[in-house]
Amino acid sequence: MYSEHPTHSRPVTAVEVHQPVPLAPAVVAPAPLVPMQPGSVPAVASIVLPDGRVVTGYAINPVQPEPVTAKPAVSRAAVNIALGGVGFLAVCGGLLMLTAFIAALTALITQLVILAAVIFGGWIAVQVFSASGPRQGTTVNIRKAVIKRNKFYS
Repeated sequence: MYSEHPTHSRPVTAVEVHQPVPLAPAVVAPAPLVPMQPGSVPAVASIVLPDGRVVTGYAINPVQPEPVTAKPAVSRAAVNIALGGVGFLAVCGGLLMLTAFIAALTALITQLVILAAVIFGGWIAVQVFSASGPRQGTTVNIRKAVIKRNKFYS
């Protein structure tokens, strides 16, 4: 990474590699099952780097990625959008029919109210303008009346 100063050099030293020794399990009363380390301890590997440092550690097996599944021809999002559009069109058609039904019902009620007004008005007109039979009612004789000091005198 960084070059070292040429006057400083590291002395080369011997490296000892220690193999770990697994602990012998103590025999006691049977205990409940607990997770344990694997039966064999992996070998320790040491690597000497070009600058003289030694790196020691266990070898790790690389993780294998899961196989990639084949993608469908049409994505799930596209299918959901299409289904949403179909549902929206179905709702719009239903709303259009509902508004047409409400408009027709309003026109029918309006025509029925007008018809009732015409029939009732005609019945009233017939009652007022009919000349059949003697007229019954109250006869009022109108005479000259005098009003003095907010009192009516006839």
